[in-house]
Amino acid sequence: MMSGGRQETTIPHGPAGPDLTVLQDQVYRELLSRLDVSHLAQLDRESLEMELAISTMAILESHGTALRTDEIRSLVEAIKSEVLGYGPLDILLNDPSVSDILVNGATNVYVERGGRLERTDVRFRDDTHLRDVIDKIVAQVGRRIDESSPMVDARLPDGSRVNAILPPLALDGPALSIRKFVKDRLSLADLIAKGSLVPPMGGVLAAVVRARRNVVISGGTGSGKTTLLNMLSESIPPSERIITIEDAAELQLRQPHVVRLETRPPNLEGQGEVTQRDLVRNCLRMRPDRIILGEIRGAEALDMLQAMNTGHDGSLVTVHANSPADALSRIETMVAMASLSLPPSVVKQTMASALHIIVQASRLSDGTRKVMGIHEVLGIKHDEIETQELFRFEQRSVDRSGQVQGVFVSTGNRPRCLSLLRAQGLQVPDEWFLPQEHPLPS
Repeated sequence: MMSGGRQETTIPHGPAGPDLTVLQDQVYRELLSRLDVSHLAQLDRESLEMELAISTMAILESHGTALRTDEIRSLVEAIKSEVLGYGPLDILLNDPSVSDILVNGATNVYVERGGRLERTDVRFRDDTHLRDVIDKIVAQVGRRIDESSPMVDARLPDGSRVNAILPPLALDGPALSIRKFVKDRLSLADLIAKGSLVPPMGGVLAAVVRARRNVVISGGTGSGKTTLLNMLSESIPPSERIITIEDAAELQLRQPHVVRLETRPPNLEGQGEVTQRDLVRNCLRMRPDRIILGEIRGAEALDMLQAMNTGHDGSLVTVHANSPADALSRIETMVAMASLSLPPSVVKQTMASALHIIVQASRLSDGTRKVMGIHEVLGIKHDEIETQELFRFEQRSVDRSGQVQGVFVSTGNRPRCLSLLRAQGLQVPDEWFLPQEHPLPS
């Protein structure tokens, strides 16, 4: 039957048009009660989608609701998204321009595109609908979230990081934050083309990683620390055994010999927790050539420093900090938390011996991410850890469109490890360190 030039189905209809949102919820609930999970588990993706479509149509007919063909198609797709995916989030998860998804309750969904936040039209039906999606995400990685444990870190099957928090801690309804996994990993050349750093900086970083210098990547949230970590890992020879340790696995190493470890939260009885410190200690028994720690957060800092000082050179770690000095201060504090008996002078000496290079990353006001500086750790001077700056980014202005204008600068300082790099056959020209400015790519 045709109406207004649009084809309608033969489903009987009542006097009033249907509320598609309410109808979708009703169909979804009824579908869940009808589905044979054991049968569906045996189907491939195409057969499963067909089964869901047929079951959805059968339920619609039993409701006796009049819908146009486009409305039915939309409803069936929404139901498939609810069952096979993550409901309203699917459209954002499939959008390659979106890097972060921030859900502040059922009706406030924001995304980050190009380093800038913007509000979307995506909505959940209510807080219960949002909670159902959160429960589904969390259950897939064997974790839990409820009133007794209202916060959780998890990940999606593609590696995207997820954090969720429930009322009463979240006052305006469940809050969900997703840091999307970048499927196409950026290379050093990509970062240079984007203006995140310049070739001499990239060359030095690649050389120090290959020469087994220990590197700390410091930066704030969203500054690109993990991207840099992935990029630096490209310089690790494929013949080496790498062990990664993360709270939520997201690193994308391409080497053939990689062992990935992930922490585990406590169970319902508060037992079974496995911390990063536990994993650092265990990985030392696994004969690693390199240890990559996703982020230093606590007492594992001491074990990591000891590993760096006992034959595990070339390790890579990240830390939340706004400057190299802050990074060193935070690591020192975390080491002190692990062992209150260590004198501050011993802690500083251990850090100065273990840490070689500090890379500072930042996200600027225009949303771009830059390597703000590369610093070399020199040792102890006047009871403090001494560093020297090799490169830095200098912001000069902000143009009318809000874009940051500036240059990268070689400070003129030559790294003390330069002879070590060259002794290993690495090409590190003196010209890289001459005092000069490197304009951003146009």
